[in-house]
Amino acid sequence: MIQLPTTAITAYGYSRNDMWMPLPPSFTVCPPGLEYLYQLDWLLIHQKYEVLELITSFETANKYEVRNVLGEMVYFATEKNNWCVRNCLGTLRPFTMVISNDVGEPVIHLVRPFRCDGCCCPCCLQELEIQAPPGLPIGYVQQLWHPCLPKFVVKNEAHRDVLKIVGPCITSSCFGEVVFEVMALDEQTSVGRIAKKWGGVLQEFFTDVDFLGILFPRNLDVKMKAVMLGAGFLLDFMFFEEGGGAGGE
Repeated sequence: MIQLPTTAITAYGYSRNDMWMPLPPSFTVCPPGLEYLYQLDWLLIHQKYEVLELITSFETANKYEVRNVLGEMVYFATEKNNWCVRNCLGTLRPFTMVISNDVGEPVIHLVRPFRCDGCCCPCCLQELEIQAPPGLPIGYVQQLWHPCLPKFVVKNEAHRDVLKIVGPCITSSCFGEVVFEVMALDEQTSVGRIAKKWGGVLQEFFTDVDFLGILFPRNLDVKMKAVMLGAGFLLDFMFFEEGGGAGGE
């Protein structure tokens, strides 16, 4: 696991002392801000530690660093909703996740509407809309009803199925890594994974700070890479965020 540096946070929510990934040359037209994803096949989502949440038990707006395999910052993400929504609806809460670049410019929005627990309400399943630039949908992640396994379909901007995500029957991370396989549509071929790393007894007991690794094909369409990043956030809220709800620990 990459050791992430502890640094002072600016008004944008991240540190200017962090090493940011250089902007790679872009040879293909893509949504502004997604150029970083062209040469990547792996991302790490790291939730920032919130002292106030630990002391008061009140749910604060989540903040995340998104890093590449070298530990360089790629994006910074901030949850947008209100105190009442966070503390009354728990892991089921709706949000807009604002994903920003190194100068604090929003480049991706993840929009999650309120939905009930899919296991109890098959007609009200979880979903996420990915926008890049903000306001322009480029893909969707939608939960599929299954009595035992967490399943999701990844769709492009035309709502056409592209990939599926299949998780394990038991999603508790108390004793090790939890792996969601990214599959071809026939569910026979694995093309990637989204894995939650166990942070150790003290971290799991006292906080809900998570480390999620996302692996996808390097030649995957850059928009679908952004959608896979969104899928990581959705799985984090559904299965690894404290506070009850759909599979919360």
